[in-house]
Amino acid sequence: MRSPDLTTPLLDLAATHGLDLDPSTLSINEMGLDFRVALATTASSSATSPNDSAGERWVLRVPRRPDALKRAEVESRLLDLVGPQLSVAVPQWRVQATDLIAYPALPGDPGLTLDPDGAPVWHLDVTSERYARSLGAFLAELHAIDPAEAAAAGVEVRDPDQVRTQWAQDIAQVGAEFEVSTALQDRWSAWLAEDSFWPEFSVVTHGEVYPAHTLVVDEEITAVLDWTTASVGDPAKDFAIHHAVVPPEEFAATLDEYVRRGGRIWPRLGEHGAEIMAAGPVAYGLFALQSGVAEHRQAAQAQLNPDAAAG
Repeated sequence: MRSPDLTTPLLDLAATHGLDLDPSTLSINEMGLDFRVALATTASSSATSPNDSAGERWVLRVPRRPDALKRAEVESRLLDLVGPQLSVAVPQWRVQATDLIAYPALPGDPGLTLDPDGAPVWHLDVTSERYARSLGAFLAELHAIDPAEAAAAGVEVRDPDQVRTQWAQDIAQVGAEFEVSTALQDRWSAWLAEDSFWPEFSVVTHGEVYPAHTLVVDEEITAVLDWTTASVGDPAKDFAIHHAVVPPEEFAATLDEYVRRGGRIWPRLGEHGAEIMAAGPVAYGLFALQSGVAEHRQAAQAQLNPDAAAG
């Protein structure tokens, strides 16, 4: 979507890093909380910069706040680790600076974008078994990567007990800063207390796998974007959104492909994913506290106590 008021600043920013972009090709995606993302094609090659090649499409990630780049070094090392071990493409950063991350665009188109009014626009059929199985194949490869290698790259590592403890601490922190509905408090307490929900192993996770972060061609995943939230931890994080948006048959197809390729599951994986989604307001509450932005705090409060917001 076009944001004319941002066009000149983005073009100027890209130029400072050796990218001469064609203004007519610039499009901006506002979906991310941490980064504004833009795509554009280079206008001409430049003799002074190795980054600039005529007619090449580029992705620009512009941080919305300074803290958004805190994990950039770790993300860069993780991409170097996972790239050779995955059948799908991942970003290969050519520009990594305090004000811009940029890389050549990857094959495919996002499965989900926003229209100019901020409404979601789907570019794939969520009932597609082909997409479901390609997701299972990707996650099986990702979760098979040695967690020790990811730890050496600097990603956050939590064993199963630490994952559960962190959720309890996050819920307590949000509860101390916001008014949380009794229904949500009770649901989260029951989830934390029930052992059968929780996995007994940790894996390398992307952390936010959903159609906006997967590029597709003919409903098969060709690339996976935005590895900012990657960690070693709960494998259900990578299934939770998929479980929430697709029919049960397609979720079963994803698990079938995942297991067929060596992935490990447990009986309540899907239900656990649903509880992760129900705890989404906790993550948003933490983000609102970290950002210090009043609008985010208000929006988080509305999610944490929907009945009060409706009243």
